[in-house]
Amino acid sequence: MAKIPFHSIGSARDDFLRETSYQLNTSASADRVDLLEERRAEVHAGWGEKYVERVHAKGKLTARERVEALKDEGAPIREVGTFVNYGEDFAGQASPGAGVVTCYTKVHGRWVMVIANDNTVASGSWWPRTPEKIERAQEMALRLRLPVVYLVDCSGLFLPEQARSFPGATGAGHIFKKNSELSAAGVPQLAGVFGDCIAGGGYMPIISDRVVMTEQAYMVIAGAALIKGAKSQNLSSLDIGGADVHVEQSGCADMRCADDEAAIEILRAEVERLSSSAVEFHRHGVAPAPPAHSPEELTGLFPANHRMTYHVEEVLARLVDDGEFWELMPERGQEVLVGVGRVNGLHVGFVANRQGLIDDRDLPGGKKPAGILYREGIAKTSLFSRSCNDDGIPLVWLQDISGFDIGVEAERQGLLGYGSSLIYTNSTNTTPMCTVLLRKASGAGYYAMAGMPYDPVLQLATPISRLAVMEGRTLAIAAYNTKLDEDFEIATEDPEERAKIEAGMKDMEERIEGDMDPYKAAARMDVDEIVRLDEIRDWLELFAEASYQANGYRRVKNPRIWSLHDIEVVTEERGD
Repeated sequence: MAKIPFHSIGSARDDFLRETSYQLNTSASADRVDLLEERRAEVHAGWGEKYVERVHAKGKLTARERVEALKDEGAPIREVGTFVNYGEDFAGQASPGAGVVTCYTKVHGRWVMVIANDNTVASGSWWPRTPEKIERAQEMALRLRLPVVYLVDCSGLFLPEQARSFPGATGAGHIFKKNSELSAAGVPQLAGVFGDCIAGGGYMPIISDRVVMTEQAYMVIAGAALIKGAKSQNLSSLDIGGADVHVEQSGCADMRCADDEAAIEILRAEVERLSSSAVEFHRHGVAPAPPAHSPEELTGLFPANHRMTYHVEEVLARLVDDGEFWELMPERGQEVLVGVGRVNGLHVGFVANRQGLIDDRDLPGGKKPAGILYREGIAKTSLFSRSCNDDGIPLVWLQDISGFDIGVEAERQGLLGYGSSLIYTNSTNTTPMCTVLLRKASGAGYYAMAGMPYDPVLQLATPISRLAVMEGRTLAIAAYNTKLDEDFEIATEDPEERAKIEAGMKDMEERIEGDMDPYKAAARMDVDEIVRLDEIRDWLELFAEASYQANGYRRVKNPRIWSLHDIEVVTEERGD
């Protein structure tokens, strides 16, 4: 078997970072971490305790209580889409988490995707972006072949905003298309129906392989009020589409049970009947191990000033098992680090942007700045990405990038063509990819490093992420370029005009800096979730296990016949 030449990377924190710098970085991050936790709690509260009490008064559980009851004891809940719609009002009302909980968790040792209508927010209604959030979770499950568990308690569209959630390519009806695609791919879908399931809420569970209804639940195309108005029939919604109808008569549901707790036990039992996880098989006899250095230190490794540098090897040492890593092509394209590590005993490929200065023997002084992509680094990344795809190795992209090299020499070298090759590679990869926006995610570099437009299974931001075409000051200079001289100074002697230009540039810079806020990106679904830096390792454990859990839907080579071994042979340094 070809040996994977893992080497130890990283150092004890005291060996490369002074305690004062570490504490300064940690302190600078503290407010952002506190804000993240505060806003998570705000979303998790739904519409507040009064609405929780209303749910409990009906003898029902809230959406998050249902998830807690469904998962294995001690299993994590990795929520995605927490901040969808954050900070936005619809018809004067907020929709925390777009009124739906979507998360990864474990049931009988298997990762599943859970989609649960938040019955503390307008009775689980679908708001603008609720369909897109549900579809994003379904797409993650489809790509990873994870079982989907729907916890349905949905009163249909939030009607005052129906024009923003009913029509369109990703409108509410696209949820049912995703149901169908999951079914066609053989991905198990299980549904528990707990209450109001009207119109689209009634359609959502039907394609599932198992449908369980509680005695309080009903599924209807139209509820009792609409039936009374249209047909003058005085019926309850339970009469129209309760368990008596759908379990005993129509066959649209499989089982009935007394309450939420009983339904969840049935769903857990159905998951247990599914195929077991392939994760242990793909560990190849290697036991999971923690990183050599604590992931909790990551919060203090990133400088408070985003223009300052750090060592990405130290970041990796706090993400991979035992701090062991196999770097490929280390002498080429040094602005990018590529290689393989283990996460929870499973092989994962990494592509990471280096910071600071790197070697370039063709330049005076022999150095050039990293944090951007040059020709050799682009070609190296393309080759590595293609090989990981060929070998079936899941890929993690650690982004901290300002863009591509620019200028006469860059164009002469054909960076557009090399960049297009990398974009083609990432667009056609079928191996699972996860993108983490560590800090800067700017310009075409964000695209090249497998940003959201290139369909990673999962894209995470951190509290210090900055997602934009360019920084605010740079963009203001570009926008006002015709008003500036060659030194980017305002080219006018008129005090009134100068003041107007200064104010315009300042306003633009501040607006762009505000737009780079990760919460705005999360609200728009430009990222899947905001996570603390010290949580990244936990998320990579999920990504690694979920990528290897299912069998037979993608190529997964054993490590002795990896294409990566060929790369190492043909790129190794030769003696004179």
